[in-house]
Amino acid sequence: MSTGQVAAVDLGGTSGRVMLGTVGPGRLELRQVARFANEPVQIWNGRSAGLHWDIAGLYAQVCTGLAEAARQAPALLGVGIDSWAVDYGLLRGGRLLGLPHHYRDTRTSAGVDAVHAAIEPSELHARNGLQFLPFTTLYQLAADRLGGDLDIAEHALLIPDLIGYWLTGTLAAERTNASTTGLLAPNGNWDTELHTRLGLRPNLFPDLVDPGTPLGSVLPTVAAPLSLSPSTQITAVASHDTASAVVAVPMNPESAAYISCGTWGLVGVELADPVINAASWAANFTNETGAEGRIRFLHNVMGLWLLNESVRRWQRDDADVDLTRLLEQAATRPAPVAIFDVDDPRFLTPGDIPARIVNWYTEHDLPAPSTRVDLVRAIVESLAAAFASAVHTAATLSGTEVRTVHLVGGGAQNRLLCQLTADRTGLPVIAGPVEATAIGNILIQARTHGLLTGDLAELRTAVAAAFAPRRYTPRRDTSTRKAG
Repeated sequence: MSTGQVAAVDLGGTSGRVMLGTVGPGRLELRQVARFANEPVQIWNGRSAGLHWDIAGLYAQVCTGLAEAARQAPALLGVGIDSWAVDYGLLRGGRLLGLPHHYRDTRTSAGVDAVHAAIEPSELHARNGLQFLPFTTLYQLAADRLGGDLDIAEHALLIPDLIGYWLTGTLAAERTNASTTGLLAPNGNWDTELHTRLGLRPNLFPDLVDPGTPLGSVLPTVAAPLSLSPSTQITAVASHDTASAVVAVPMNPESAAYISCGTWGLVGVELADPVINAASWAANFTNETGAEGRIRFLHNVMGLWLLNESVRRWQRDDADVDLTRLLEQAATRPAPVAIFDVDDPRFLTPGDIPARIVNWYTEHDLPAPSTRVDLVRAIVESLAAAFASAVHTAATLSGTEVRTVHLVGGGAQNRLLCQLTADRTGLPVIAGPVEATAIGNILIQARTHGLLTGDLAELRTAVAAAFAPRRYTPRRDTSTRKAG
């Protein structure tokens, strides 16, 4: 094996980055070469203002980042793309029909009603193994069908597949991300009967490919202006960002739970087989495909969105508001009298999150936080409690004896969140790596290019050797819940 370099395009719900990975025997290094905002846009459609992704602007930023990666690594072997799940672009004749809708757009309520009129929610869970989220792809597609958009569309491409198509001209649907659409059967293939029942064409999405599948070289018309080598290969990685993050969790899945914490908190365990039964449906747990056909059995928790959106609201009135300082102050405050339900649907859409949290407390006849610091403490405490509950449920439903919780992603930098999660689970929390998603992306590429060998366990061993984690031990006097 030799040493080489690959680039990870990692697109999150609020920002994107291009990371350069250097990989070889005993070597796994990561360097950020570009970072950019990912802001949704409101667009009037003749009836209402819809929330969309500025996908053209995002693609331009990706190209700028790849040009910088090529400048720093002239022998760049390849590129992999991961992003958030569920959202997609509609194409006809190879051309995008409009800006993809943002999953936080409110249009999907009609889609939910239409889907549940065609198939009962319990039966739907039995067919796809997913938890109910009102923005899941199948609900969005139902809304598009009602609006007539699917009448002219030939293909739907999830966000990483769309970016990959623009770079290579190859139509493909990467399996880990496709598993979030609600249209895959538990065996990991498209459920064509479900497509038909929902009034969707079975061939709306392209053929499925697995992580590690080469998609082709960068198109010459794309490569030349970016100074990319014509031989630079685009590889399908685990393109759902959580799937890539789980690749890079340095865990033993037989005894660990994971929390991939960014805009969302994805809390669960990794299994060989799905858990689909009445209990998993009642608990609103999901079974998504991971690398090497593993199952990500997890629950979506609202995540750092609550903190970041609160700070954005406060900064309208006070530009000096700083989240790091607020978290430091919140760590000295006592726990709130009561936690709030972070998964209440009122917190899903953009807006005045602090006011909504206060309203939640008022509606439940509970004392609401009265200062920004106390509200931050309430958010973090409530997130930790939700994480602990999901860890406990994942362990119980899957039969996994959880002894350690691994927390990766941006939330690994939040010391208060990590400590409170340890306290509330009663389990040690191993925090890091922060850039788990980009690392998992790079590892899949590196294995495809022969820079690394081995299965998931060996890839995770490489992560553990390259990135030192931080350990949080539960404080006995504040532990409120145990898992496993």
